[in-house]
Amino acid sequence: MKALIGEGLAISLEKASLAIYERARLIGEQKGIIIADTKFEFGMFNNQLILIDEVLTPDSSRFWPKDHFKPGGPQSSFDKQFLRDYLESLQWDKKPPAPELPIEIIQKTKAKYEEALRILTS
Repeated sequence: MKALIGEGLAISLEKASLAIYERARLIGEQKGIIIADTKFEFGMFNNQLILIDEVLTPDSSRFWPKDHFKPGGPQSSFDKQFLRDYLESLQWDKKPPAPELPIEIIQKTKAKYEEALRILTS
């Protein structure tokens, strides 16, 4: 990365990513949620590093309930892993068009997202 964008910007990206994650991790921990991983997207605007796109949502992160965590295996989660697992169970080549989702899958995914929101904002 340093070779592509320069050492200074690479260091800025690392510092910003770690600071954002650490704050989110602490908030999640206080609420009983492990933020197992996440992604951040950055861009440049007027020569300034900026955070872009959505962050720390069930679409960009894996949220695990701390009280159900079991090392070494699949985890209970409040994120889109449930939907990924469903799609993996289908005979689909992962090329458009995507398969139509059953209403039960949509509702269960929505409920997981809403539960994460409720826990993190209560």
